[in-house]
This record gives sequence, structure tokens and C-alpha cells, in this order.
Amino acid sequence: MTDDTTTETKAIDRYGVMGYPISHSRSPVIHRLFALQTGQDIQYELLQVSPEKLETAVRQFQRTGGKGLNITVPHKSEVARLVDQMSDRAATAGAVNTLAFNGGEIYGDNTDGIGLLRDLAVNLGISLKGANVLVLGAGGATRGIVGPLLEMQPASLIIANRSLSKAETLVEHFSRSGPVSACRFNDVPVSDSYDLIINATSAGLKGEAPPYPAAAISKSTFCYDLSYGLKPTPFSAWAREAGAAQSVMGWGMLVEQAAESFKLWRGVRPETRPVLKQMSISA
Repeated sequence: MTDDTTTETKAIDRYGVMGYPISHSRSPVIHRLFALQTGQDIQYELLQVSPEKLETAVRQFQRTGGKGLNITVPHKSEVARLVDQMSDRAATAGAVNTLAFNGGEIYGDNTDGIGLLRDLAVNLGISLKGANVLVLGAGGATRGIVGPLLEMQPASLIIANRSLSKAETLVEHFSRSGPVSACRFNDVPVSDSYDLIINATSAGLKGEAPPYPAAAISKSTFCYDLSYGLKPTPFSAWAREAGAAQSVMGWGMLVEQAAESFKLWRGVRPETRPVLKQMSISA
């Protein structure tokens, strides 16, 4: 007797990361390791999308059954206008780095801030309470981290940018959250030393003249680059040469924010330390 029962093949849930450019991204490796660790069956893609094609690409991914997307430079602010619902932290940031598709709706979240804080506090053991913090850049990456940084009660947080008006817009947005101010790159106050300098620009990576204020660094300054690479980034190398106490790249933040995205999509938060070790990154 012949068994006519057919076994249906379950479609693998699709995720991906959209950016421009995107070839350097390590997110597929990270999410593959998370999936193996947690027993999840997923597919994760690199999707290079230019700014003018962002909305079309997001809606096409949704329409063809995609479950979620990470959003990276330069789309984090622009993609916020496409979401139907938004987390409080994404609304505070005014920027989105994680999309979850549920039926016909798009949910937007921002895991950058919590990813950075987890790397600083848990992996690197840095306390921000009472610290003087300088953030270089006023783009979507900065929007995602200023709110969470201010929640840690620093003594001061200065946003430096080439365009003062763009930095001042962020200060106005976050002024109720804590002691935040703005200045141009070449006007960074140096009367007090900074405990933490965060580079949220991509100038050095693009070959532009890096806007790094050498006088802002002291031998007690911890420097953190949101960018990352297999060799030191221009900011990371500059910080070491300028005598910073320590200079690290954003590998830990990348893994930690990815874990938060994975939890939103799959309902389980993977362990990050084994992934940091497997990627040969010091945690």
C-alpha cells in the first residue's frame, strides 16, 4: 500500500541587514552563530540598498515574506517614517535600526543604545555615572545612543559635529533627558578632560579628514569607535597615538545590539560572550 502523505517543507524565516554600502557587515556571521546557539532555523541576508530605493526595498522584503531587518548607515533616521508602530527607545532616538514584520504592519525598534551600554558596562566594566562624555557626530548612530547614555547620569555630554545646527537639533531633542550640549568639531571644550569619547562619524573610514580633537584626550580617556574593522579604524589608531588610556572598536556593541534584535524576532536572547570569543574579539 502506497503512502500518499506528502511532507510539507517549512519555509525558513528570512531576515537581513540593509545599508549602503553593506559588504563589510559582519551581521550575517553573528546571527548565524546566534541561530546555531539557540537552535533557530533562519536565513540572514546582506542587502545593499541606496537611499532613494530604501522604501521600495523594505516593502518588497516585507511583501515577499521577510520577517525582520536590521537597518544600518545611512538609513536609520529615514526608515523611521516607514514604521506603523515604534518602541519607546526608537521614538526617543528618532532613529530605527531594527524592523519586525507582523502581518501587514512594520514595528520599529532601536537596539543601538542598549547594545552600547551593555558593551561598556558588562563587557568593559565602565561606569558612566558622573563621567564627562564627548560624542563625535550627530547622525542616526548618535541619535540611537544619546538617550541611553544620559540615563546613566553622566556629569556632561557634548555632541560635536561639523554642522553646529545638526548637533543643536539633537541637543534640543534630548535636553530634558540630561546635561547635553553642542559644539563644532574645532570648538570642543578642552578645559576639562573627557572620561569617554565616542566616535559616531564615518569620516576616517571614508578617507575624509577625521574631525578628532587631539586636545580632548588625556591619559585617563577611554575612546570607543562605533565603527569596527579587522584592523584598527582611523579613530582607534589616532586615539592610541594621542595617548588614550584605552581605545576599542565597536565589535562588542555590534554583537550586543544584534542580540537584542534577535530577541525581538525570535523571543530568545542569545549569549553574547561565546559569539565575541568565536569571532576572535576581545570581550
